Amino acid sequence: MNQDSQPVIACDRLTKRYGAQTALDALEWQVPSGTMTALLGQNGAGKTTTLRLLVNLLKPTRGEARVFGRPSQKLRSSDFARLGYVAEGQELPEWMSIAYLLNYLKPMYPTWDEGFCYQLVDLFELPLERKISELSRGMRMKAAFVSSLAYRPELLLLDEPFSGLDTLVREDLIDALLELTAQERWTIVISSHDIDDIERLVDHAAILHHGRLLLHEPVETLQAYREISFRSESALEALEPHWISYQREGERTQWVDTVFDEETTVAALKQACPDLRDLSVRALSLKEAYVALLRSRKESSEPQQRLAS
Repeated sequence: MNQDSQPVIACDRLTKRYGAQTALDALEWQVPSGTMTALLGQNGAGKTTTLRLLVNLLKPTRGEARVFGRPSQKLRSSDFARLGYVAEGQELPEWMSIAYLLNYLKPMYPTWDEGFCYQLVDLFELPLERKISELSRGMRMKAAFVSSLAYRPELLLLDEPFSGLDTLVREDLIDALLELTAQERWTIVISSHDIDDIERLVDHAAILHHGRLLLHEPVETLQAYREISFRSESALEALEPHWISYQREGERTQWVDTVFDEETTVAALKQACPDLRDLSVRALSLKEAYVALLRSRKESSEPQQRLAS
């Protein structure tokens, strides 16, 4: 990937308000080509709002989102032919059979790949002659995936695509995405509040918190976070700015170090606490790093909330 190339998605102070409520607050965000990004956040963080703004299902209150270098409000049919969008609870015409749906969509997309389409149908074991009204929720999501993947979109936006699905269906969809993305160089953004579903899919993570972008980093950066704990009668006199989720209970001290360096950090701890014992350094999963960041943000905002109350 050429890091100097134009980002597929670029948000400039993108803001969406509903009356007095701010769903998205001056979002500055870029998604490079060829990356798979997890858009993470709790329910109400602004994930769905962001994706709907990108595909022009919502109008921004202020700011701008650009997709393929074009403002989202000015996207043309040729742009949408390069873009796939699958959302939780996405509606499909229930009177159509799966075969009818796919044949109906095919002329709309110049890049529709018939062979690839039926490769996906076989992969998902979709019953072509069944009407959509007769399908389970999992089968409907599989049909939505096929209809959005068959034309090989350059950008694929997935909004909580696995929410509410049973374990087997989720695994089928995740395995299919892993297999397909190994063959393609798509740019994919997956919004989710459940990181376990998507951790093995993505190489970047962006975290929204109360409508604001908390961070956007390569997953390997977050997976380099370390939870440090030890026992000592003496407490540390100073805390580093890159330590989050700091706790001190009795002799036990614990925190998450976001820029851990084994040699310098351990040496500094031993110097600060000569009676240090039971030192533990543990790597975090993406989910654990995410939880630590949100907990840290919550803790840092609590004094302000108390002053404002």
